[in-house]
Amino acid sequence: PLFEVMFNHLQRDLSPLQRRLGWSVSEMSIGNEHAQFELTVDTVKDADGLVSVSFTYAEELFEAETIERMAGHYVAVLQALAERPEQAVGDVELLSDAERQQLKSWGENATRYPNAEPVHRLIERQARVHPEAVALLFGDEALTYAELNAQANRLAHRLIKLGVGPEVKVGIAVERSIEMVVGLLAILKAGGAYVPLDPEYPADRLAYMVEDSGIGLLLTQRGVKDRLPADEELAVLELDGLDLSNEPTHNPEVAVHGENLAYVIYTSGSTGRPKGAANRHRSLYNRLEWMQQAYGLTESDTVLQKTPFSFDVSVWEFFWPLMTGARLAVAKPGDHRDPQRLVELIRQHHVTTLHFVPSMMQAFLAHEGIEACTSLTRIVCSGEALSAEAQNDVFKRLPQAGLYNLYGPTEAAIDVTHWTCRNDGRSQVPIGQPISDIQTHVLDEGLNLAPLGVAGELYLGGIGLARGYLGRSGLSAERFVADPFGGDGGRLYRTGDLVRWNGEGQLEYLGRIDHQVKIRGFRIELGEVEAQLLSQPEVREAVVVAKEGPGGARLVGYVSAQAGQAIEVGELRERLGQALPDYMVPSVIVVLESLPLNANGKVDRKALPEPGFESGHEYEAPQGEVEEALAKIWAEVLGVERVGRHDNFFELGGHSLMAVQVAAFMVSRHACVVPVRTFFETPVLEAFAAHLPSGSLRLVTS
Repeated sequence: PLFEVMFNHLQRDLSPLQRRLGWSVSEMSIGNEHAQFELTVDTVKDADGLVSVSFTYAEELFEAETIERMAGHYVAVLQALAERPEQAVGDVELLSDAERQQLKSWGENATRYPNAEPVHRLIERQARVHPEAVALLFGDEALTYAELNAQANRLAHRLIKLGVGPEVKVGIAVERSIEMVVGLLAILKAGGAYVPLDPEYPADRLAYMVEDSGIGLLLTQRGVKDRLPADEELAVLELDGLDLSNEPTHNPEVAVHGENLAYVIYTSGSTGRPKGAANRHRSLYNRLEWMQQAYGLTESDTVLQKTPFSFDVSVWEFFWPLMTGARLAVAKPGDHRDPQRLVELIRQHHVTTLHFVPSMMQAFLAHEGIEACTSLTRIVCSGEALSAEAQNDVFKRLPQAGLYNLYGPTEAAIDVTHWTCRNDGRSQVPIGQPISDIQTHVLDEGLNLAPLGVAGELYLGGIGLARGYLGRSGLSAERFVADPFGGDGGRLYRTGDLVRWNGEGQLEYLGRIDHQVKIRGFRIELGEVEAQLLSQPEVREAVVVAKEGPGGARLVGYVSAQAGQAIEVGELRERLGQALPDYMVPSVIVVLESLPLNANGKVDRKALPEPGFESGHEYEAPQGEVEEALAKIWAEVLGVERVGRHDNFFELGGHSLMAVQVAAFMVSRHACVVPVRTFFETPVLEAFAAHLPSGSLRLVTS
């Protein structure tokens, strides 16, 4: 339609008809009206100055209760402007007392856990009560609670001798292994706070995180050490070569307060550098205790740990099962990208509980044979919006498993809201209501409460909030603001997420209000990628956006060159990969003469051209049946017209989840099983095909 909403004001005075003509005039209803527009507001002022207001609306779009609230808010605006005409409309209090009370009851969970303890104390209790129970599984290895506790104690005592204690930060750069779990637990037992450093990150990024965090001690492994930045002032312990036989096995008696630091996890930063969110023990305890109260792990449960430990979901994966007496099964490096390996792990260890980012869950659901995962009873989702389609696929393929949608930023101890998914036909999956001792407020730009159904920014309060950003007092003050609703000097964290309350009192996620995006569950500040592009000597202008493609959202960079210089896209992406994790490197970089600007002189993102995912190599047709069949699958998944034998999977816009899709097609169409890591080891079609046995793929025409 030309427009959806109409406002119509009339002045109506029928007295001349009565006075001059002597007529008798009365109003008559003509029955039910049909809405001509989505919403029409008619105001009529009569001869006595009284104003009547009527709302006509499309019942397919609005509930009657919504219109009643809207009418009440309209009257509140008129009343406020009549009493204080100098007041700005944005400062008018729209909500009635009843509405404010309703929003408060939805947005505040008053449950408290007064007997908070550091999580390692709870694990020590399990080791004392159930010493022979299996605690940790990794491949064919297994540790009992007594063995795990003893190994962690030996390492903790060594760390204490090296000066680790409360408020001391310890870096840990290891691959998923038994050493990873022992190392994390030992740092906490020594009273310290762990700083995870993903060995897959570029060396420059790791060097910055080491310097910014101020760690003086780093735990690592022999096979990882060479990938880490050299720092003569940094003490390094190799966990897989450390002799701890002379260290005691008893629990260290280190006093740890709930306000002491537990871990620091780095997230993407809009300033061009990652920032460390510093989280406390009491926040961690609250989150884990709530999860146990909500979902109740028992000794018969097994939790699969597969999330990279540089993301905060891993925190509950590590510690929730161990504090409750359940089993922790740790996936081997790379297994988290491979649905076939996940199926094997779930069946091997009888996994009951695991986490998925929704995009990875969809790749898992596309894999044949997941119905064999009959042990699964809990699937937890978080990290990005969960679609109703993905939810329904879980109900269909894994009907025995409960599905739980959680939401939370790294700055608030993992998760702050929860929703139990239901097969009720709804088109949007909520993120739910707050967990224990958390407050959620939906506010407008003036920090006023947004009415039910109206979009606003989500602000978080309560025990879950981090201290702030490590060493970034200015940024902390900007994002952690004074709580206008509490009188105790508390803070609220500005999430930057756009949400609204629905009629059931559940929060619905609507997107971002800034330039932060989620790509396959990874949180990315576009400003950090743009800053890296602008730091390249040949780049004059740069902007990065997220574009939807065949495999979901992908990063696209748009750049212009400095005068007299040329931009070689392949070299530029390679340099970015030396400074940024692979998920932050744009899938494609588009070179323009200049970036389009709007009337305000800012980059007009809507005017940026659609990207083309093309190879930088001259096209050469695939050779042989295997290459031809493989090229056909690649083209279908990548959404490109053709794939040549010298084309690189990732240069054509591919990413890890697309690799999972290709692997799934190879199984379903050709019964050919290929590990996902093959894409990273040999991303060029010709080399990839050479790894496959002759005749393993046949070209099928339809």
